[in-house]
Amino acid sequence: MSQIGAAITKEEWAALRRESCQSTPDWLTGIVGDGLDLGRLPEVLLTYQQRLLATTALNQVTVVEKSRRTGYTWAVASDAVLTSAAARSAGGMDSMYIGYNLDMTREFIDTCAMWAKAFSQVASEVEETIFQEVDADGNSRDIKAFRITFASGYEIMALCSRPRSLRGKQGYVIIDEAAFHDELDALLKAAYAFLIWGGKVLVISTHDGDTNPFNLLVEDIKKGRKPYALITLDFDQALKDGLYQRICLVNGKAWSVEAEAEWREQIIAIYGDGADEELFVRPASGSGTFLPGTLIERQQKPGIPVIRWGCGPDFLAVADYLRDAEARDFCERELKPLLDALDPKLDSYFGEDFAMSGDLTVIWPVQMQANMVRRPPFVVELRNAPYAQQRLILWYILDRLPRFRAGAMDATGNGAPLAQETATRFGLSKINQVKINAGWYRDVMTPFKGGFEDGLIELPLDADTYNDHRAIKMVRGIAQIERKEETAAKGDAAAGGKKAVKRHGDSAIADLMAWVASRMPVMEYGYESGAEARTRDFSQPPDDDEDEGGGGLRFGAGAW
Repeated sequence: MSQIGAAITKEEWAALRRESCQSTPDWLTGIVGDGLDLGRLPEVLLTYQQRLLATTALNQVTVVEKSRRTGYTWAVASDAVLTSAAARSAGGMDSMYIGYNLDMTREFIDTCAMWAKAFSQVASEVEETIFQEVDADGNSRDIKAFRITFASGYEIMALCSRPRSLRGKQGYVIIDEAAFHDELDALLKAAYAFLIWGGKVLVISTHDGDTNPFNLLVEDIKKGRKPYALITLDFDQALKDGLYQRICLVNGKAWSVEAEAEWREQIIAIYGDGADEELFVRPASGSGTFLPGTLIERQQKPGIPVIRWGCGPDFLAVADYLRDAEARDFCERELKPLLDALDPKLDSYFGEDFAMSGDLTVIWPVQMQANMVRRPPFVVELRNAPYAQQRLILWYILDRLPRFRAGAMDATGNGAPLAQETATRFGLSKINQVKINAGWYRDVMTPFKGGFEDGLIELPLDADTYNDHRAIKMVRGIAQIERKEETAAKGDAAAGGKKAVKRHGDSAIADLMAWVASRMPVMEYGYESGAEARTRDFSQPPDDDEDEGGGGLRFGAGAW
């Protein structure tokens, strides 16, 4: 077969797997065909997971470049339990897991607890502990960590990425998703000290650009400059070793060559242009993506619809009143039920990325939840929509956002007029008219990433939205949208599902704008939305806290 990776078609993959499965293992006969035979289960660890544990047992330093979601971390947790539950004479030692966020560390330690029970090892319950870090200036800070202790006297400790957290310790260090740690070089330097007294180091990650320190480490091993063991696992090898068969087993589905080929094609389509890097272990050119895929996926939530409206090439030839009528019909049919369902007690914000043709205009409203999470009730994507209809749809939404506080809009180039008109209508201090440039990206991108890390930003469970956020790249040291052509996911409604359409990270910019708006200092104005105006009793005097001096803006329901 001449093609490799994502270039292999569904039919080619089915033929390849059919050939490789002609001598089906005994345990697989219980999965294919007529469903599951629970009396004939496969080995607990898949072939590539077993290979990893065998490699860490024989080498002090093991580096793994891998595809996404292959279950390596799950297998490594079993390795940590067997290592820390063993006596010193059997090679037992402490295990330290280093993830780049708190959720990863908690998930790992919970998996270790599961393995401890499965292995019938005497271990404590999962404990939350505080680890004190002292920086170079002598200042201390408390870091939350998780721990399991064993009857052997050893423990597994899981904590977030801090090089100094390894100082003064000894044992087995596991650095997970290493490419996404902020100080990987310093972390490795601290971990290698463990080797002097017989410790071990496992570095495991998907790729994040060819200049990322993780890829440079992999290249050094391949060139013979580092005496470390290297394992490479791409998506197809994981499938050959039984990944999808295990997924079918866990979910109670019957496995077949055709089902696996269909599933493989769907996963590759979801990752889009990122498939080569995230699935087939080929680091992308440049400095890598800014938001880790795991972070984006964690914040993608069901129940957030993406509403798409596209206009054909002849739409501008239609009379103005007919275009407006069609846009209003779209609003009443698609948006009004969602707007009516909004919580009237929550503050609302929005972000917008503007485009006239080719690219998308994306409107990203959010409601601030009680726990400070910015959750969009829906997201609107407009393709090739004329200016007047974009304004109509945007203002229709803003008129109906309860407790509308602030918005941020793309005021670069063609977006400037709409941003200015919206600011004039809804309040100059409420609408941030953003001139997008490198300096603005530098100021807002780091807090934006922090919002993802802290779980304060939620996204639709949508492939295009995922790819847009992955399009944020480090360019000359600044995280920004890399303006290159990308193809939308198969079945994009705006394209009628007939052809691929270009995306330039549009929804990521709108999301970023909404984040910026939600952090703006908000001044109270006398502006009322259309919904508020319709329900207010104008026969009564205004409340004491309302501005009677005309400092704010008020419009009735039919203002536009």
